Amino acid sequence: MSRKMSKIKVGIINVTGYAGVELARLLCQHPEIELTSITGRSSAGQTLGEVFPHLSRLNLTITAELKEVDFAFSALPHKESAKECIPLIQHGVKVVDISADFRLKDPTAYPAWYGFTHPDPELLKRAVFGLPELYQSRIASAQLVANPGCFSTGAILALAPALKAGIIEPDVIIDSKSGVSGAGRTLSLGTHFSEVNENVSAYALEGHRHLPEIVQELNLFNPNQAVKTTFVPHLIPMTRGILTTAYANIRPGKIARGKKRKEELMSLYWDFYKGMPFTRVTDLPPHTKYTLGNNNCLIHPTTDCSGEKLIVISCLDNLVKGAAGQAIQNMNLMLGLPETMGLEALAIYP
Repeated sequence: MSRKMSKIKVGIINVTGYAGVELARLLCQHPEIELTSITGRSSAGQTLGEVFPHLSRLNLTITAELKEVDFAFSALPHKESAKECIPLIQHGVKVVDISADFRLKDPTAYPAWYGFTHPDPELLKRAVFGLPELYQSRIASAQLVANPGCFSTGAILALAPALKAGIIEPDVIIDSKSGVSGAGRTLSLGTHFSEVNENVSAYALEGHRHLPEIVQELNLFNPNQAVKTTFVPHLIPMTRGILTTAYANIRPGKIARGKKRKEELMSLYWDFYKGMPFTRVTDLPPHTKYTLGNNNCLIHPTTDCSGEKLIVISCLDNLVKGAAGQAIQNMNLMLGLPETMGLEALAIYP
């Protein structure tokens, strides 16, 4: 059997959002899959090239419903996604859901944070939180993976090594700055060019929807002591990228003092992410452009001038490692393919 005939048939539900179209772009470079079905209700009947000219070479028509596939990605908004994923799961299809519909383990959190009652609380127990750096083996055996939020990915990866090692107090501050594409393609006054250009603003101070999944995952490192988490996102005038700065007090006596403190921090983070192909610890604070268009999350741990406060910088492309790229990374693990397959591209610069 030829390689072409043996390719895995993959579909994207809602290709017309930013995450969906980024999935299509990345999947067309994947050597072991064939993108055979794409949906988008408002664009049904149009070719992908008519809606997104840069993808015209894919020669696919957008349909209202997903055709038969071996593997599916759902890039629908929250609430809508679960409705589409549940029948696929019941028919044995493996699924990566990019929405928040399966990220939270507590079903009572959905009415509070997302305004709907979850249609299948039992399925939440089976869903695996799709952060490969933490759950690689579980993802490999999963049928349903809940892709983490973009803010959540950067925040959790920034703090996971320190929390696991127990070197920080359980009171953390997470400051994140995101490009405008994180708001999606839906039109709104707040994301018009004239509103965001030459402007920086904080938002969701009452609680961003990614906060409960950040708290959920950070608390797993020490179930006996909840992590108090302050999370403030900011909108900045660029298209892609998230820069996160996380702060926490270092526990007395947990790591060396003086010059050795930073050395021990770097060693701790290097050891934690050893062998992880897309999360890299850097000697200098990373810039968002260092991750533009690729699947990397770059992390730089350090301390303030007193040596008493941990400061961790992380950055990623919110549409790649924060969405579509991580979804493909999860797909590779679920299908037994090399984790990096189709995701080897370097960042775009300048």
